[in-house]
Amino acid sequence: MSKPSNCHNLQSEKLPLEVQLKRVHATGVTIPQYMTAAAAGMDLHAALAETIDLAPGERTLVPTGLAMAIPEGYEAQVRPRSGLAWRHGVTLVNAPGTIDADYRGEIGIILINHGHDTISIQPGDRIAQLVFAPVIRVKLVEVPELSETLRSDGGFGHTGRQ
Repeated sequence: MSKPSNCHNLQSEKLPLEVQLKRVHATGVTIPQYMTAAAAGMDLHAALAETIDLAPGERTLVPTGLAMAIPEGYEAQVRPRSGLAWRHGVTLVNAPGTIDADYRGEIGIILINHGHDTISIQPGDRIAQLVFAPVIRVKLVEVPELSETLRSDGGFGHTGRQ
């Protein structure tokens, strides 16, 4: 049985995964890096010419100045930074955001301020995290009935009720 040509054998993939990176802007671009040896995510930085003030309830698209060529069979997930969320109530509108392997445009981060105060996003600020993950593609098969489970169609919060 042969594998489809668009699937990677992740076990034989060279580690660490190599991802091509391009600076879209000439200045103000910080290359993402892992901040500790065991960090799962790389910090993404704001590639701004000037400060952005983000009022409570407001959202904005913050450029990173970067584009990537992610290998097929992988995605990059853009996730909030816990410090921004805890201290200021700032998070991502679409968390986690997905960067597909075939996207080659600039990575932009959609921030929203759920806090009570206006915050300033400065050029170079760490605004999000980038985590790479394998992608599993599936084939959906329509059936007339699904198998039963103990939970079956119990909805949100169902498992904690008597």
